[in-house]
Amino acid sequence: MAVRKTASSTPAGEPSVAIVARQAVRGLTPYAQGKSSVEGHFESIKLSSNESPLGPSPDAIAAYHEAAKRLFRYPDGGQKALRKAIAEIHGLGSAQIVCGNGSEELQLLLVRAFVTPGEEVICSEHSFAMGRTHAKSQGATIITAPEAQMRADADAILSRLSKKTRMIMLASPNNPVGDYMRRDELARLVAGVPKDVVIIYDGAYADYVDASDYDDGLLLPRQSPNVVVTRTFSKLYGLAGLRIGWMCADPSVVAAVEPIRTPFNTNAAALAAAEAAVLDVGYAAMVKAHNSKWLSKITEALRSIGYDVPPSVANFYLIRFDATGAFTAEAAAEFLLKRGIIPRPVGAGGPAGCLRITVGLEHENEAVIEALREFRASCARNRTA
Repeated sequence: MAVRKTASSTPAGEPSVAIVARQAVRGLTPYAQGKSSVEGHFESIKLSSNESPLGPSPDAIAAYHEAAKRLFRYPDGGQKALRKAIAEIHGLGSAQIVCGNGSEELQLLLVRAFVTPGEEVICSEHSFAMGRTHAKSQGATIITAPEAQMRADADAILSRLSKKTRMIMLASPNNPVGDYMRRDELARLVAGVPKDVVIIYDGAYADYVDASDYDDGLLLPRQSPNVVVTRTFSKLYGLAGLRIGWMCADPSVVAAVEPIRTPFNTNAAALAAAEAAVLDVGYAAMVKAHNSKWLSKITEALRSIGYDVPPSVANFYLIRFDATGAFTAEAAAEFLLKRGIIPRPVGAGGPAGCLRITVGLEHENEAVIEALREFRASCARNRTA
């Protein structure tokens, strides 16, 4: 490991040193979380992180409390009960499943297992940001495939394949747009990718989708061993605070990941709560129905006011604003924050001039609609003044 001496010195008179990181991680920036509070507002309406407004299943909460009685024990490193529950609900084999500290950790493990420094990783434009970070830190070259229709594009990905391509990352539905790759296009992508190129199909928001032309990808690993599907309990299941996710993969992929997975990467409380959550299908259906109802209502209401809201099938929606003038995303965000409503400004890598807002509780959604109605009216008045 390289060290660099600096001009400063310690109190003892010995020169201090700065530890120099590997070239691959220099310049990487920490992930920026969504804002969680607004000064001056005791109870802010937080709609910046795509969390479930209804929280976890009562069964999951009960399982969490029961697990608290055994916190002196290590968790089940084999994750047997949770893998069995996931397999039962989704019609999979438990041997196909590996659980992780969020789906993010699983993407990290996949990158470590399959990507060598100097190889290329194709990232669809609106794939998960941390996947890109993991690939960069491994020393991979990132190739971005644009999403001309604001969703993952098979042709854009296939046209960027090279002899150096080792992995493809895409999200469907994607974030921050909320659109998805159609089933036939996904099939065309899988068929056109060399079998030694790993495809990570991130389905963090798959639980919300009802579209008949959507493929959640869970059956693909049986037919195409290079496809790996990642999922999370942070969204529909309301367990974001416990950091628990899972992946579905061919046994050969599982065998590559297991040796580098830490023995107890998923904690006991998360395992117990996630098992109860996935088995409580009635509660999950209720959360999904609430989201579907309000996503439709919000989209219709905002479009009727004059907002540009692209189609979404996730638990959030995107709003596009002008690049300059009074009607900008920055001005809208400031307007909402003054009312205690926290949106998510779209950062680097997302569509410019947009806000992403999570579907919330009824009163939260109504507050957003009313505030945005006022904002648009204020912009109209300014134009005519």
